[in-house]
Amino acid sequence: MKPIVEYSDFRMYMRDFYEERKRCSAFSWREFSKIAGFTSPSYMKVVCDGKSKLSRIGVERTGAAMGLSGFEMDYFRAMVVFGQAESDEKRKEAYENMLAIARVHKVRVLEADLFEYYESWRNPVLRELAPMMPGATPGELAKKCYPEVSAQEVQQSLHFLTKAGLLKKDAGNFVQSETSVRGSTDATRLAMRNMHRIMSKLATPALELPKEERNFSGVTMGLSRESYGKIEKVLDECRNKIIDIAAEEKNIEQVYRVNLQLFPLTKNIKESDDEQV
Repeated sequence: MKPIVEYSDFRMYMRDFYEERKRCSAFSWREFSKIAGFTSPSYMKVVCDGKSKLSRIGVERTGAAMGLSGFEMDYFRAMVVFGQAESDEKRKEAYENMLAIARVHKVRVLEADLFEYYESWRNPVLRELAPMMPGATPGELAKKCYPEVSAQEVQQSLHFLTKAGLLKKDAGNFVQSETSVRGSTDATRLAMRNMHRIMSKLATPALELPKEERNFSGVTMGLSRESYGKIEKVLDECRNKIIDIAAEEKNIEQVYRVNLQLFPLTKNIKESDDEQV
């Protein structure tokens, strides 16, 4: 079984623990629940299936049942908070706590670098800009960014990108190690949502740029769930085509951002207020 710090989903960790015990002995959900001190024989399975949450006491009982102690127990507590938090702010705080616990014990959390990558607009921008300006100093790179940024902040981002393997030095110049960056875990998706918020804010001052340098348009419309799905598919196809065009570009001149947004402005009129949660 993988070390606990290679997990970000506490339910997946519990399920892997169960499967490992079951593989080596006649372990059952009933026994797992009993060892953890729960009267319901299927409670651990219900939790792992995402149909119930662990209370604060339940977290302690479950951790003890899995033999966790020390920093592993601390990590499990933070992982449960991360998995059960109702707001992005609390989830972000919990994940950062997970990273801090792992770092203190000199253990690296998988995809932690991607989480940090999406935490600031500077990282994706400089990952594109630095290779375009061979030999440029952090100050020169900073002057090319529309959002105000200092040379020190540029240097910090370049250091992170290099350390994370997202940029590398070739004959003294920066080059990209991969053509694209993709995230998959819950933690990375959380950081990507934060990136969407940041990029949405950066779009507002971009309205003041010359029309030849930016393109803004929008439409307000009434939709059904079926037509929403059709439009979502079109947007996905459009995004993929844009990525293909950018990937083929050999004469890059600027770094751009495309925001594709489709979101509701009202509640569903066919659902009663009592059904809204």
